[in-house]
Amino acid sequence: MSDQSVPTGESIQFKIIGLIRSPFKSPQNVPIQPAGAKGIKGRVILKKEYQAGLKDLAGFSHIILIYYFHLIQDFSLIVKPYMDKYPHGIFATRAPKRPNPIGLSIVRLLGIQDNILEIEDVDIVDNTPLLDIKPYVPEFDQREKIEIGWLTTKIHQLKKTKDDGRFIKKK
Repeated sequence: MSDQSVPTGESIQFKIIGLIRSPFKSPQNVPIQPAGAKGIKGRVILKKEYQAGLKDLAGFSHIILIYYFHLIQDFSLIVKPYMDKYPHGIFATRAPKRPNPIGLSIVRLLGIQDNILEIEDVDIVDNTPLLDIKPYVPEFDQREKIEIGWLTTKIHQLKKTKDDGRFIKKK
């Protein structure tokens, strides 16, 4: 592998394939990860033109939703994440104020009816634009000897920590 400079000034355009619906009308008080959102139900409303892509998805208990943090304006390379009082580099966190504001959540798939997916363990703001859906397969993502950096002493706060609005657009 050779060292090459990273191209600058390039952009990528994505298609919104649907919307994620949830009981959370604003980021405040949204659980910060699906593990803190146990039992919270929502829906994915897929655009009809993508419905055929759902074939065989019903056999999976969990799916990965990849979405656009549409309420984020700008980004910060150093952020104070929800579960710590100290600043960290954005790439050492899952904070939404990223150079490319893309989120991902692994949620439980409860059912599919036409282009509507019923989901659970939702940690996403209502009407969030959906970019992609992938099946969750533990054997694909399982790793050994995991280290979680600065989160080691903070992870116990996960289930009680909620979004306080620190990363949303200021009007």
